[in-house]
Amino acid sequence: MEQIHVLSVFVNNCVGVLTRISGLFARRGYNIKSLTVGETENPAVSRMTIECIGDAQIITQIKSQLRKVVDVISVEELKADAVCRELFLVKVRANDTNRTAVMGVAEIYRARPLDVTPETLVFEICGDRSKLESFFEMMKTYGIVEIARTGVTAMDRG
Repeated sequence: MEQIHVLSVFVNNCVGVLTRISGLFARRGYNIKSLTVGETENPAVSRMTIECIGDAQIITQIKSQLRKVVDVISVEELKADAVCRELFLVKVRANDTNRTAVMGVAEIYRARPLDVTPETLVFEICGDRSKLESFFEMMKTYGIVEIARTGVTAMDRG
């Protein structure tokens, strides 16, 4: 059965590594649901958090192929209880009539307003997927103008 899997891939922080990793997925016909990359505490090493969909056999094959890529230091599949967070920026229609209601919903979700215009509000919200999707569904009621999301960033607990 296909499920979402989160891989934590440590790579040398060098030119071309992202191209090699994404190219591997493209050549093999695997889809990347989400991809985030950033330096670690060591500026010579970056962590790639890759969210992909597949059954156990496909994920095993992806991990095996990733380990063969030049500049890959390590590949781990994160456990189900890993700490996973994503950032959304959401622009919502808001006017004098509904602005208070929109702000009330945002407050419940601990979304922070970043920009206010006479026609819209822009919120920043960080959390796990279920929280963000719930916020998104609530804001659809008012009219979402635009959304930008970072993709999942994650690490194992402990």
